[in-house]
Amino acid sequence: MDSEEDMVDAHDVYSGEEDDDFYSGGTDDYNASDDGEPDYGFVEEDADDSAMIASHRSQKNFCVLREEDILRRQMDDIERVSVVLLITQVQASILLRHYHWSVGRVHDEWFADEERVRSTVGLLESPVVPPSDGTELTCGICFDSYLPEKIASVSCGHHFCTTCWTGYISTTINGGPGCLMLRCPDPSCVAAVGHDMVDKLASEVDKKKYNTYFLRSYIEDNRKMKWCPAPGCDYAIDFVAGSGNYDVSCLCSFSFCWNCTEEAHRPVDCSTVSKWILKNSAESENMNWILANSKPCPRCKRPIEKNHGCMHMTCTPPCKYEFCWLCLGAWMDHGERTGGFYACNRYDVAKQEGQYDETERRREMAKNSLERYTHYYERWASNQTSRQKALTDLQQLQNHNLEKLSDKQCTPESQLKFIVEAWLQIIECRRVLKWTYAYGYYLPDHEHAKRQFFEYLQGDAESGLERLHQCVEKELLQFLNSEGPSKDFNDFRTKLAGLTSVTKNYFENLVKALENGLADVDSHAACSSKSTSSKSTGCSSKTRASDIWRMHTIKVKLYFVSHVGVRVWIVGFVIRFLLMYSVKENMYVLSLHTL
Repeated sequence: MDSEEDMVDAHDVYSGEEDDDFYSGGTDDYNASDDGEPDYGFVEEDADDSAMIASHRSQKNFCVLREEDILRRQMDDIERVSVVLLITQVQASILLRHYHWSVGRVHDEWFADEERVRSTVGLLESPVVPPSDGTELTCGICFDSYLPEKIASVSCGHHFCTTCWTGYISTTINGGPGCLMLRCPDPSCVAAVGHDMVDKLASEVDKKKYNTYFLRSYIEDNRKMKWCPAPGCDYAIDFVAGSGNYDVSCLCSFSFCWNCTEEAHRPVDCSTVSKWILKNSAESENMNWILANSKPCPRCKRPIEKNHGCMHMTCTPPCKYEFCWLCLGAWMDHGERTGGFYACNRYDVAKQEGQYDETERRREMAKNSLERYTHYYERWASNQTSRQKALTDLQQLQNHNLEKLSDKQCTPESQLKFIVEAWLQIIECRRVLKWTYAYGYYLPDHEHAKRQFFEYLQGDAESGLERLHQCVEKELLQFLNSEGPSKDFNDFRTKLAGLTSVTKNYFENLVKALENGLADVDSHAACSSKSTSSKSTGCSSKTRASDIWRMHTIKVKLYFVSHVGVRVWIVGFVIRFLLMYSVKENMYVLSLHTL
């Protein structure tokens, strides 16, 4: 991808309005920070219902292009090159296709060596074949003679009949996008064939295919643009680097990572996502399950799962070998002296002698590995399922329930926007929470401080999200099912708006912490290490053993003003743990800081 210097400022492509911060009446503290980094997720929703997710996320570093937008940009570039270089639009389009639709590169190459560019691209200044004065011309393919009006040629002057041209163009178009680099049918000629010949001689079906290839080439040949990878989506994304955030949202409501084209996965990096997806689809986990839950038949070596209580195992036909599950010895050698039907003294003795240590160790490792993977995968998948359900509920709200609620509560739909915002927040937070489990799976086990800090942040984020989800999913039903306007609806509005804002701020800070690699833990660990070596440092007094596990609960009163002027104080917990590791005392120290 292009370097940041090659790209325009991210703000140049942002045509949307700034976030109005509907609930608080102004920009929140996080968005007003001095670091200048863009908000990772949320802006005003677009008027178009199809853009409900895309509009909720920041578009400062990308813009979504419809087909008409792409065509307009394409024609603008062709026109610019045509005017500057004083050539036809057909020739300009041939140049741009050759140089991957880079207007600047076309200009540089042309003015550096026009003759070389013409020769390379196939824009000949004069015909190779001199014009004929005869009344009939011979086609270079079928060798029949035709009147001049039945003969066509490009800049090279080679003569071919219109029938042969039509067949040649049709065959090339049906061969795929390579038709955009079409050359003269003469094998020794490099003259380019432009879209004017296609428009003149191709069938309507072939014209449509050619125009589709022509339009798509503008995106596929441009390193700053990509098609949305969602199935059936025809939108494209024009991306501008600079923010460090590669997550983009299409108008089809699909969010994906610009860098790897997988679904949006912030705060997890692309390499972690690649490993996680590969692990989910690889056969390695199947083998781990087989290793952890089965044993090989001593005779045929096929894996066997024990599904009954006794230790007497019989392999399936044609093997039919009978053996002991514990020691894998022949069953005919077992009897009362070996423990009988339900136990095996042979196994116990062999285990004490160390004969089964390696096998058991491998099986135990496989079982632990499988259990750990299952723990993270189940929660990853559960949040994905919850996100899909939230998307369905939002569509149901948009299509039916919003109008119903407006009628019952005698409130305009424009003033019910806070419910849509809550659902959008849930959808985004479910996506973030889902990928935190992939982050946690690959977090090194030896970094105990980071893992404890991460699990605290993750657990607190999940509990906050569940409160918001339950509020919008359960408490909204009483107002949908009420017979008329409810006096509690304004309280519900304030509560839901407050939960949405708190959840948004918490997840924003969670994302920043994970993207920074939980740097707070490292910084405080360094501070703790320094304090143990020198008692004169500023933080030594805070890392004494007497302060270990010191925690303070901070009650933060969040003040919100609703659009009708109702003021309510909401008491909540908004805390952030900064975990410090004391090297000398090998203990964990927790200190609380407000967000």
